[in-house]
Amino acid sequence: MATAAARRYAKAVFELARDEGSVAEWAHRLHRVSELLADAEVAAVLTNPTIPVTQREALIAAAPHQFDDETTNLARLLIESGRVDQARAIEQEFQRLADDAAGRVRATVTTAIELERDDRDRVERELSRRLNKEVSLDVVVDPRVIGGLRLQYGDRVVDATVATRLQQLRRRLAAT
Repeated sequence: MATAAARRYAKAVFELARDEGSVAEWAHRLHRVSELLADAEVAAVLTNPTIPVTQREALIAAAPHQFDDETTNLARLLIESGRVDQARAIEQEFQRLADDAAGRVRATVTTAIELERDDRDRVERELSRRLNKEVSLDVVVDPRVIGGLRLQYGDRVVDATVATRLQQLRRRLAAT
């Protein structure tokens, strides 16, 4: 879940990208920034309060092969505002805004075993029909679900897993 700050940053970057017609390019830039800032060693240096902010910003600016000027400015802004830890959330919120603008929705289906291609296509088609949007489906295999599936899109979760049903049954039996 994105924080209010991450949503503000993502919205500002998205509006800039949309106005420039460079949404895909900015998505790539944000991914690179979040990858770099997610590195534990890099984040430790860039968030270290004993190092002056100007020196921390200079580290990013001194690596011109990493980012172009606009991306460097964004990274510097995150360092300056103490939001290095928000880079991944900003990227995710930006992607959500881009998907909304394009009429897409990202969904994740979690199953105990790998879905056959036909089953995956059927889930994607049915969800697209119900939402009246293009669906991009990610499949996650998690044996702990035992059977059934868990579907997540946006802030909605449809949990039809055997593990959840067993847990619900266990609670009902314990309550009696």
